[in-house]
Amino acid sequence: MDKIMFIEIGMGIDLHGQNVTKAAVRAVQNAIHHNSMPGLRSVLPDNDLANMKVNVRLAVPADADKLELDAVKAELPYGQVTFEVVAGGMLTSSGIVLADKDDRNDLAYVVIASVEVGY
Repeated sequence: MDKIMFIEIGMGIDLHGQNVTKAAVRAVQNAIHHNSMPGLRSVLPDNDLANMKVNVRLAVPADADKLELDAVKAELPYGQVTFEVVAGGMLTSSGIVLADKDDRNDLAYVVIASVEVGY
């Protein structure tokens, strides 16, 4: 990415089920769902949203090998999307194990996302 136009940060949590993908999807949603970029198209090459570049950095606390990046990518409607997955985030107690929520233990997974947009 030659020019970064903005960076948004988000946090996502899966309280029950220990699903790192669900937490990552929520982190990306949290980062992007409060933004509108109406002027971005005017600075993109050829004024084309397909030329937008999006880099997503995900800080995950566990189960990085189970992270389904296609599901996370589906949250980003435009652009050429790349990912960086790093150790981070948080594991913390949800305080309860709920079998009907597919809990394996009482851990809540917290993922942090940084979404960079530019061209």
